[in-house]
Amino acid sequence: MKTTAESKKAQNIAEYIIYLYQQEDLIRSFQGNLPEIRQYVVSHFPVDDKEKEEIFVWYKSLRDQMEKEGILEKGHLTEATKLVKQLSELHWSLLKTDKTYFETYQKAKPHIIQAVLDAEGQDLGSEVQICLNGVYGLLLCRLLGKKVSDEQLKSAEAFGEILSLLNLVFQQEKVQSN
Repeated sequence: MKTTAESKKAQNIAEYIIYLYQQEDLIRSFQGNLPEIRQYVVSHFPVDDKEKEEIFVWYKSLRDQMEKEGILEKGHLTEATKLVKQLSELHWSLLKTDKTYFETYQKAKPHIIQAVLDAEGQDLGSEVQICLNGVYGLLLCRLLGKKVSDEQLKSAEAFGEILSLLNLVFQQEKVQSN
């Protein structure tokens, strides 16, 4: 589990953020009950007992961090929030400086506006947060076996293109700063 998170973080920052959201929701679905998480989640991983213990320790650490940050019922980990903020700053910078990114954004913009309209005044956060929520929403629909409309697919695809470009530049900048 830890290696899955670490590899996602190293390879695709948007995928990592969505993965954290998924794990937060999983922990919430068990009301943070660690024995149940061990029994119903960790025990089903097809790995040896030593690895299962490492996975459990990772879940415990994540659950403890959620409790410490007061987000066992709703909200996102500070780490995820900071990463979204970094991607949002990169988003605004690229809109001003990168023609390809700007053109990709123009394709996603109608879907972003529709999400804001559909929210009826509810604060959805930054445009990057809207893209992340759209992709995560599609993932949840698929996991729950819900029907996905053509419009949901189109918006998730447009959001995914934005997130892919952001990840590409984010990873390049990370390499350059090391």
